[in-house]
Amino acid sequence: MSENYFTIDTELSSGHLEDALDFIREYYLRPQPDAFKNVIMTSRKGLSILSYTAIDKDENWEVEVDMEAVNPFQVRMTSNDDIPGVLKNLKEELFIVVQLFEDTIRQATLYFAWVEGKDIIPEKAPNKRRKFSIRMFGTNLIFVYILFFGVNIILFLLLGLRAAIIAILLLQLVIVLFSDRILSRTSDWKITPDHPRVHILEYQLPLEEFKMFQEKFGKDMIIKMKREIYQNSLAEGREPSCELGEGVFQKYGFHCNAQEKVSKVIDVYSIVKTAAEKFDLPMPRVAISNTMIPNAAATGPSPSRGLVLITTGLLVQLEEDEILAVLGHEMGHLAGRDPIILLSIISLEFILRFTLFMPIVLLNPFLYIIVVLGVIFFIAKFFETRADLLSAIKIGKPEVLAEALRKIGYQRLQAERASPTRFPSWITYDPHPPIYFRIDRLERMKTPVDVKNPLLQSARDVFSGFRSSFGNR
Repeated sequence: MSENYFTIDTELSSGHLEDALDFIREYYLRPQPDAFKNVIMTSRKGLSILSYTAIDKDENWEVEVDMEAVNPFQVRMTSNDDIPGVLKNLKEELFIVVQLFEDTIRQATLYFAWVEGKDIIPEKAPNKRRKFSIRMFGTNLIFVYILFFGVNIILFLLLGLRAAIIAILLLQLVIVLFSDRILSRTSDWKITPDHPRVHILEYQLPLEEFKMFQEKFGKDMIIKMKREIYQNSLAEGREPSCELGEGVFQKYGFHCNAQEKVSKVIDVYSIVKTAAEKFDLPMPRVAISNTMIPNAAATGPSPSRGLVLITTGLLVQLEEDEILAVLGHEMGHLAGRDPIILLSIISLEFILRFTLFMPIVLLNPFLYIIVVLGVIFFIAKFFETRADLLSAIKIGKPEVLAEALRKIGYQRLQAERASPTRFPSWITYDPHPPIYFRIDRLERMKTPVDVKNPLLQSARDVFSGFRSSFGNR
């Protein structure tokens, strides 16, 4: 008999841990009676425990699972057979279900985020400008290529062929040279040695109660409440707490339940500095965007002009070691000078398009665009994969980066798992390889990671993953 123990980190408050077990039982286990049996909820020493048996009648195996309602969730899997592939699959499914429940709770959560000494800026969804900037400068400038298809036509009409080519190449260069400043303008706060920490306070409410709260008070009142909580805490040198917030909430007829509250303080400056030191890079500028979409991006014309942008959503969902691993990925882009390299590739194609490739373009412009975009996005996957590898080498925790990717990319991972074949996930216009490939690759790495040529090795891994994606899973 073999026993396998693991944990699942969660941002849930203590008041929602038992609810998570109920969610798993009602929406994951009971709807699949052919896959799970003996589903029961028990209590031991005041802790709720979900127990069930995973079964497969065709392959003749059973796995006993116990999950405790603590943070992080404690999970034990017991089986009579040595079935590591089955255990990994069960673990990943359970992780995804926990993330689905967390997403439900996020819809009913009031988020408060502050940077000490900075203006109060409410959490908001990214507008078109933010989305465009992060997409353009946070994925190695690959979307510059798409943008300039439209710009090409306009400049050709205005300037003629030769002048238009020179103008477009110069414009691309200017965008790269000032990419750090452009992306910085989309942020809300600048992180500095004097203001290094981000404070996050969450009130995770029952979904119906949250809807009533929104209908009664509206967005403007939430902003006012945030300002008052700030004045009662950070402005007076005290940490935000449920007790301090309670007085403000009571003014509006709302009660703060300590079991539904989560607070954390992240020294973002120190984490970025640690990542930069491990890569032996100058300290980049650091900016925070107050949106709950988890993301991070790095750009700049050189490592000495680097900028790292982090969203509060990333700080909420990840633990500090996971944030460091993700920033290691971003430092990998800066250390590898990926923005300049991708610009060079884009510019080279642009020149070849109007010289050597012109007969092909005239033959079928639409097909040419489709093929070239596919090739460039595939090449971009080499650099994203190298950034993962560099994080594993320099930060030294590939399994932590894999866990971070599971959290922030679980929806894509779920879609890839549901697909009968891996192939479609490789041919999308996305510079990132499939999540499953990145996670599996990182978890197979043995620490310390020692690779002589990270880019060449990453290109080999991408081709290997792509080849293995053909056919059924």
